[in-house]
Amino acid sequence: MLNIALPKGRLGDKVYEMFSQIGYDCRAIYEDNRKLVFENAENGVRYLLVKPSDVAIYVEHGAADIGVVGKDILLESSPDVYELLNLGIGKCRVAVAAKNGYVEQPDRVLRVATKYINIAKNYYAGINREIEIIKLNGSIELAPILGLSDVIVDIVETGSTLKENDLKVIADIVPISARFIANKSSFKFKNDRIEEMLQKLNALLQQREEAKKV
Repeated sequence: MLNIALPKGRLGDKVYEMFSQIGYDCRAIYEDNRKLVFENAENGVRYLLVKPSDVAIYVEHGAADIGVVGKDILLESSPDVYELLNLGIGKCRVAVAAKNGYVEQPDRVLRVATKYINIAKNYYAGINREIEIIKLNGSIELAPILGLSDVIVDIVETGSTLKENDLKVIADIVPISARFIANKSSFKFKNDRIEEMLQKLNALLQQREEAKKV
């Protein structure tokens, strides 16, 4: 049985659709219940529904053989897993944002509110900018509005939330999308099955690219 860590929510729905299209469906997922584990013995797969930020943890520690996780989480937590494929879904970016009209003062420490501590530190270290990190877990847009921080580092998809709060992107850090990952031991001992899935996913992505050109 191949254990697959599937992120809950919209991204998980898109991921499952892809897996279903390449022959790893599990109809029990559509049942109206609160179950977190679904399996299809015929296809030899077991889906584990987990919080998106926990997917890499399940895979790293072997509770799941494979999974799909955002590149932001891989960059932030650096889990010891194999990153096998960019699935090209869940596209967004990590960016720096500030209030409209914000003017940076390079002679003082920059206060940065974020939950992406390592991404922020690495970015600002790369441009030799001294910062003070203010760790927040939600409603990060409030920080510059209330004067808690000068800027924020956060995920930006459409930018509508920023606009609604009188904020704007002032720098892009890195593009983000969903990545197919594998546990290192599983990749060795279940290599045939994982490679087969990887090839099917690659073929599906190529089909989608060709369809765009038509």
